[in-house]
Amino acid sequence: RPWRPPPAPAALALGVLFAAVSSSLAMEVTAPTTLQALNGSSVRLACTFNSCYRVAEKQFSLNWTYQECHNCSEMTLLQFKSKVVPVEQSRFGNRVKFTGNLAKFDVSFTLSDVRLEDEGFYHCYVLNPPDRHKGHARIDLRVLTEEPQERDSTVAVIVGASVGGFLALVILALVAVKCVRRRKQQKLHTDDQKTEEEGKTDGEGNPDEGPK
Repeated sequence: RPWRPPPAPAALALGVLFAAVSSSLAMEVTAPTTLQALNGSSVRLACTFNSCYRVAEKQFSLNWTYQECHNCSEMTLLQFKSKVVPVEQSRFGNRVKFTGNLAKFDVSFTLSDVRLEDEGFYHCYVLNPPDRHKGHARIDLRVLTEEPQERDSTVAVIVGASVGGFLALVILALVAVKCVRRRKQQKLHTDDQKTEEEGKTDGEGNPDEGPK
C-alpha cells in the first residue's frame, strides 16, 4: 500500500473533541482513527477511556476485536476478565500483547511482526461499572511495504500542539460536568428506590397490608 500523509494535527484534535462529546450517555473512548505500520515492525494500537469511576477489576470489561472488512464479522482477539486474556490464537498467535495500564484508563495493546494480512479494523470496547453504557472506538490499521519519506512538519506540529492543548482543556471541563450530572442522576435514582421501599412498609417497619 503506498504511503499517504497523515491527517493534519488540528483535524485530528477536532476529531477527538467531536468523538468525546458526540454521546452524553456512552463512556468516552479515544483511539486514532487511522494507524500506519511498516510490514515486519511492531505497532501499538492505543486506546484510552474517560470514566467518572475507578476501575474495579472484578467488574471491568474490555474487548478488542478484529474486523477484516466493513461487512466482515468481528473476531475477539483480546479481552479482560479479571485479567488480560489473548483469545484469537489461530490468526495472531502470540503476537498480541497488552501494553496498557488500567489505573491510568489505558487499554492499549501492541501487535508485533506486523503482516500485510493484519490490515483491517480493530475495535476497542470498554465497560467500567457503575457506568452502564459501553464505550467504543475503532482503528483502521494500514500496513506499509516501504518506509514513508520524511517530511518537514514543524509548523504543523506547533499548530497542532497549541490546538490540541486548548481542546484537551475543553474536554476535561466537559467530562467534569458530565461526571457531576451522572452522580446526581444516580443519587436521585437511589433515593427514588428508597422512597418506594419505605412506601411499602408502615410506620413500624412492617409490611403495609392496605385497607382491611
